[in-house]
Amino acid sequence: MLEVHLKTSATQRRLRTGPASEHIDAFADWLHFNGYTPISIDCLLRSLAGWTDWMLAHGFDANNLVPGLEACKLLLARKKRVLGSAGPNRSSITAASVFIRFLQTQGKLPLPATLPSATERWTLLFEYRSWMQNHRGLTASTLDVYQGVLVGFLESLGDEPSTYTAGSLRDYVLKRSQLHGIERAKSIVVAIRSFLRFLGATGRCPVGMEFAIPGFASWKLSSTPRFLAAEEIERVIRSCGEDANGYRDRAVLLLLARLGLRASEVAQLKFTDIDWRCGAIRVCGKSRRQESLTFPPISRQ
Repeated sequence: MLEVHLKTSATQRRLRTGPASEHIDAFADWLHFNGYTPISIDCLLRSLAGWTDWMLAHGFDANNLVPGLEACKLLLARKKRVLGSAGPNRSSITAASVFIRFLQTQGKLPLPATLPSATERWTLLFEYRSWMQNHRGLTASTLDVYQGVLVGFLESLGDEPSTYTAGSLRDYVLKRSQLHGIERAKSIVVAIRSFLRFLGATGRCPVGMEFAIPGFASWKLSSTPRFLAAEEIERVIRSCGEDANGYRDRAVLLLLARLGLRASEVAQLKFTDIDWRCGAIRVCGKSRRQESLTFPPISRQ
């Protein structure tokens, strides 16, 4: 009940006479049962009152909660707010959004329409992901990175590969890469080239279209290498604690420093990957290629 969670009688009256009045008791209890602290509940209800006051003043009622929220957002985006002034603020928008979400979970308002995913919008992208996983062994995380590039590519050039030309491909890559540094530009090239190889292998465009994509030079020693000296690495390893978390951190650092594993390879390791009898560890690298590496000697320092 509202009075249990909000002690200020004036704010109680504002909420009970506003467009949220019908559901305000249930909303206050819902906040409590969902783990909000008493202070957070009090702040949310006070902020919600600022929004409901604005709703009443501008002709919005209980049947126009969502349009009222959008109109209030638009007002705050256009109007610079003066500190200490009356009326709704960013906290009011947050409280109103939580209130709308509560009504949606209770079935009082329809859930917002969900936009189709990228693979639902473009079946070609779905087929590309499946093909790369099955034939090239790429992981889902790598394909997610590629997909971020390919969504923009498909939005710009369309999903009909027969219309792609060497000129349009080059123009797109050069224009897209101008917005980023050299490393990001290289990743854009890798993603689009892999997509074009898939299209060529499945007969959707001429084989070899990926060679129309320009490469970006990046000399290995063009910038100062960033690394830790051996003494610094040992100091970092010795800084690990002598509890369970410390032993875990020490093991991770040793795998990174002594075996040269990638962070993603360490994150994917399981206890079953360790052969304690032979002193070896099985690592799944790029393209799901498995390698067996011998444990480095571990000293207690």
